[in-house]
Amino acid sequence: MPRHLEWPTLALLTLTYALWAAATLWLSAISLPLAVLVAALAIAQHSSLQHEMMHGHPFRDPRWNTALVFPALTLVIPYLRFRDTRLAHHRDSELTDPYDDPESNYLDAAVWDRLPRPLRGLLTLNNTLAGRMAFGPLIGTVTFLGSEIRSAPNDPRVLRGWLWHIPMVLPVIAWVAWSPMPVWAYLVACYLALSLLRIRTFLEHQAHEHSRARSVIIEDRGPLALLFLNNNFHVVHHMHPRVPWYRLPLLYRENADRYRRVNGGYVFRSYAQVFRRYFLARKDPVAHPLWRRSV
Repeated sequence: MPRHLEWPTLALLTLTYALWAAATLWLSAISLPLAVLVAALAIAQHSSLQHEMMHGHPFRDPRWNTALVFPALTLVIPYLRFRDTRLAHHRDSELTDPYDDPESNYLDAAVWDRLPRPLRGLLTLNNTLAGRMAFGPLIGTVTFLGSEIRSAPNDPRVLRGWLWHIPMVLPVIAWVAWSPMPVWAYLVACYLALSLLRIRTFLEHQAHEHSRARSVIIEDRGPLALLFLNNNFHVVHHMHPRVPWYRLPLLYRENADRYRRVNGGYVFRSYAQVFRRYFLARKDPVAHPLWRRSV
């Protein structure tokens, strides 16, 4: 057993698996809607913990961290591909780049101009928080799969990530098939989990000339902050990716003026403020306002 470990992360991971098991085995026999909600929360929390593991927590050895979160509870996202794209996303100089940032929601303006009007309407709706929660999981999954298919012939990591996904997802499918929870209900829970995660990623980054000013600060300490493992202090996470989730709020409080200055005042008081401002309003254009490449 490795000497270095972080007990808060291990405790939260244990609780997350317990909630997931309780939702699929016990709650689903009592109240299916409640079971779906609890399963969705557990799946979203597990995804946040996967993000924590890929940054070197709770162990220093990545093999131990991968082993802790190997079950593919979301079904559609291979952990190794999530890890590779997320770490590529941490190249701050490329944040929001429509080509080089794998998590960018922006498009090249030249590409945007060529899209059919219905698709542009859907992507514009996707830039409201309501649209991102309703359609974001579908749009994100289709976009991700399309990128993976295009990349597979030239990148062996893609094929390896999907091959490893098979032993990670089959036990989850077998568990759900054996449990009292119907498969369709579990699929609803997965979609709802991805929808909740879209709240975090909705305004995580903005287009800006300065790379540090592209990452948000949301000064929230409520349930969503826990669900997202304090990644609402996102500029702090990008500047200190090795700092564990439970230390980010204190690190921010000790240097709040500095982080606000570094990210150019891209700050919100809470997720409630985000919902009030952007639930039905577009956050920004789909076409990257500072980037253009002819195609």
